[in-house]
Amino acid sequence: MRSIWNGAISFGLVSIPIKVVNATESHSISFRQVHLDDGGRIRYRKYCELEDREVTTGEIGKAYEDADGTLIPITDEELSALPIPTARTIEIVAFVPAERIDPLQMDTAYYLAANGVPATKPYVLLREALKRSQKVAVAKFALRGRERLGMLRVVDDVIAMHGLLWPDEIRSTEEVAPDASVTVRDKELDLADALMDTLGEVELTELHDDYREAVEELIAAKASGELPAAPPVGERAGGKVLDLMAALEKSVRAARVSRGEEAGEEKGEEAGARTDESAEVTPLPSRRSARTAPKEVGGKKSTSTARKTAAKKTVAKSTAKSTAKSTGQAAGKATATATKSTAKKTAAKKTTAKKATGKKTAAKKATPRGRASA
Repeated sequence: MRSIWNGAISFGLVSIPIKVVNATESHSISFRQVHLDDGGRIRYRKYCELEDREVTTGEIGKAYEDADGTLIPITDEELSALPIPTARTIEIVAFVPAERIDPLQMDTAYYLAANGVPATKPYVLLREALKRSQKVAVAKFALRGRERLGMLRVVDDVIAMHGLLWPDEIRSTEEVAPDASVTVRDKELDLADALMDTLGEVELTELHDDYREAVEELIAAKASGELPAAPPVGERAGGKVLDLMAALEKSVRAARVSRGEEAGEEKGEEAGARTDESAEVTPLPSRRSARTAPKEVGGKKSTSTARKTAAKKTVAKSTAKSTAKSTGQAAGKATATATKSTAKKTAAKKTTAKKATGKKTAAKKATPRGRASA
């Protein structure tokens, strides 16, 4: 790795020569601007406004623009002559617990490598001191024309330095926090906790850039003259949550499905739900409906025995029927059943009466009340 800065770490009276290299690299795919008509490259040229001509890099300097638009030239020599003690030194100013550093301050990361054999011993000394103290070092250094704040910590067997933003460069959160007062229920928190537990942990090394891979496949397909494959149509998340509880429950189920943990749990939940559902919607027979019996059949009165028998049949039938039918439907079925039973008995009685006497009419001799009293 090519070093971008050479200097030393100032650790009290100890000076450790080091080389600074970038600890990160960007894998983003960059594009060039082209002319749509002929595909020609679009380039930017640097022109001087006063002379109206293109200038070279050697002719370009620095200047500070004042509030009224006045340009104040500043040369590199004037900047290098400024008394900056950290011009070529990473000066450690304190050792603090890592929790004291706000992640919002984190900036570019660098690796610090020992520069030469004599630097190895003090380098390892500082590394082991940081490990044993479980602290990080706060330091000041100058890079690319400005003084910066940094944090030194140990990564594997290397001292890494994170550039830090100055505290006054962190914006306040007052204008960002929600203005409306919101109450979060315990059930919502429970579902949020369940979702967090279901998602669990992840190996960060397994995460990758799906969009970059899709762009690379698109470029490869077009370079080989093939038609790019149509992207899969996925469900797009809405920007408005209509039901927070439903969204949380759906998220928990989706997380379980992705981890393959839902098979046994969902079967048990469905069985429990079916049991609960049947227990809730199956009513016991009402005493009022059990006592309900038809009083008249075909203009005749029924006996008390017939009423009791019909009531028992009504209770048995209404219990066996689906829970979706109402008590009125069950009573109607009971009335029809009792009517059919009484009609059969009446017909039988009429036949017996005709054989016995042959003179009186079947209607008078089929009276249930008179037969019951005899």
